[in-house]
Amino acid sequence: MTDVVARLGGILLGSRMKRLAERLQGDAARIIEDTGLGIQPSQVPLLTALDDGDMTVGQLADAVGSSQPGVTRAIGQLAELGLVEARSGADLRQRLLSLTPAGKSAMARVKLQVWPGIGRAVDEMCEGHTAELLQHIARIEMALSESSMVERHARLGQPRLTVREFSDQLAPEFHDINAEWIEAMFRLEPTDREVLEHPRARILDPGGTILFVEAEGLGIVGTCALQKTGEHSFELTKMGVRSSARGLKAGEFLLGAMITRAREMGADPLYLLTNRKCEAAIHLYEKLGFRHDAGIMERYGARYERCNVAMIHPL
Repeated sequence: MTDVVARLGGILLGSRMKRLAERLQGDAARIIEDTGLGIQPSQVPLLTALDDGDMTVGQLADAVGSSQPGVTRAIGQLAELGLVEARSGADLRQRLLSLTPAGKSAMARVKLQVWPGIGRAVDEMCEGHTAELLQHIARIEMALSESSMVERHARLGQPRLTVREFSDQLAPEFHDINAEWIEAMFRLEPTDREVLEHPRARILDPGGTILFVEAEGLGIVGTCALQKTGEHSFELTKMGVRSSARGLKAGEFLLGAMITRAREMGADPLYLLTNRKCEAAIHLYEKLGFRHDAGIMERYGARYERCNVAMIHPL
């Protein structure tokens, strides 16, 4: 049977490392149990740190990379075993932790009876590359201290977005994406049908352009057009994004690309016509620099029955 965790590689790195850690800890527990020490592998780092010298709980937590509450609980268990004791330090508000004679004896046995064999076993499993493995682990730890997995996922986790130019093969996407949102909120007007059914004749041939946004793993998820309406004037029109692409910021990505294209084409003005019901779209237009304009409404607004919002971009 396929090992799903191994097959998915880095995607399930945390699960694979947890599985490996549990197996190594389980074997270490059996080795320690055979020595009769009566401690757990998770307690050894605490004892090792205190073997270097007395520490406060906070210092010990830093030394082993654990939370203070977790260290406090573990120290309580070691104290019950008679391996650790607490005493007042120079600052009476802080208590110093130290190994008892029994704790020092336990550490001496760990160094003699446990560590040498485990070290050789690890080297054998790593085929002499233990140092390289530890360097890789250290790099991961350092990277996580600089930026968490949550932060990295927010920055890198979304599917890659790519701008695609119009082609006759993509004409059905232009039609379907726009027909979907228009029919869901309004009705297809004759002007809509003419443009959606004849994009080359109505948009491209007169000097306009149509762009698409493609999301990695999802295909074409959005489209938008620049329709030439005068010598230099262009209407940003027929912009739609599939519901499957929600949360990917595909609309913002596509709108930014279209504004850049309009600037390259010398659009003056670049405007759009919409309806107050399209609140999310209007917010996006405003975010990327469009502003409401009564002059555009007066000049172009009659083109669509549903139009009650007109906006212009300063480019």
